[in-house]
Parts: sequence; C-alpha cells; structure tokens
Amino acid sequence: MARGYSLLETLVAVTLLVIVSGMAVPIMSSAVDHARAAAAARYLAGRLALSRMDAVKRSAFVALRFEMKDGRHHFRPYIDGNGDGLRATDVARNIDLPHGLSEALEFHFPGVTFGISDGVLPVSPDEELNGDPIRIGRSEFLSFSPLGSATSGTLYIRGRPKHQYAVRILGVTGRITVLRFDFQHRRWIDV
Repeated sequence: MARGYSLLETLVAVTLLVIVSGMAVPIMSSAVDHARAAAAARYLAGRLALSRMDAVKRSAFVALRFEMKDGRHHFRPYIDGNGDGLRATDVARNIDLPHGLSEALEFHFPGVTFGISDGVLPVSPDEELNGDPIRIGRSEFLSFSPLGSATSGTLYIRGRPKHQYAVRILGVTGRITVLRFDFQHRRWIDV
C-alpha cells in the first residue's frame, strides 16, 4: 500500500487552492477600501471633536484650516491669538498660530481623499454640489468657539472604488456627525 499523495493529486489540490485564493482577493480588497474610507471619516470627526474640546478648554477660538498643497487637501489646527477669531491675515502676521502638523487624509488612509463621487447627492437638499468637497462657506477655516459652537458645513470624503462619506458639522451646537452615501438607494445614512 502506497503512502502519501501522487504528484497529480498534489497539483490538483494546489490548483484549487490558487483559484479559490484568487477569487477572494477582490472581495478582501473591496472590504479594505471600505474600511479605510470609514476610518478616515471617523478620524476626521475625531480631529474636529478634539479641536472643539480644545477651544472650550483654552477659552479661545480653535480651527482647522483646509488648504490645497501638492494637489491634496491638507488640514492643520490653529489657535486664535488675539480674540477676534481665526483670520488668514492674522495667520500671515503670526498672530493666529498653528497648533499641530499639517495632515492629509491620504497620509493615514491610502486611496482616501476629500472628494465627491459621481452620482452623489448633497447631504442637505438646499445645497448644490459644485465639485468642492470642503463645504464650509468661503473661509478656509472650520472654527470652534470657546462656547462650543462651530462653523457649519460638510466635508465630503471619497474612498476607492466608490465609497462616499460626509462629516457634517452643525453650527450652533457644534455637533459632528458621520454619514455614508448608499449608492443603491441614493440616500445618506448615519453611521
């Protein structure tokens, strides 16, 4: 009686293993992309909440400044130095100072950017999407006051291949929510 497996049996088993593994790679890749986009949205919401708490703790305006550098949206925290809120002129004169490093979502979450995918509806029905994913008015600062209120706005986050999130900030209360766009039902869902 022969012990072990024949070469043919081993080749068939290895071939089946390779085929099944090859089918699992795209599924795992999509799950990783989805997890990265969701984590990026939660990370940004956490950075905003931290800035809000910092403003209350310091009794000063604290803001995240959003700027385009090297084709990417970067954000960086700033602290008001003279009590009149965060202003670009005060930053240029070193009155309102940075309070941390400049970051881009892509640094922490590869494949995730500030952006709006095709077919995405605005979070608010009265809002018009014009391609700008940083929807905080004409300013580049998303500010938090010493009382906890904030600049109202929506920050759109896009992951590959088609994962869309939004971080929404409500002005009076400073409440921060994370939403996910459901492409199948064409609506936003709280996460």
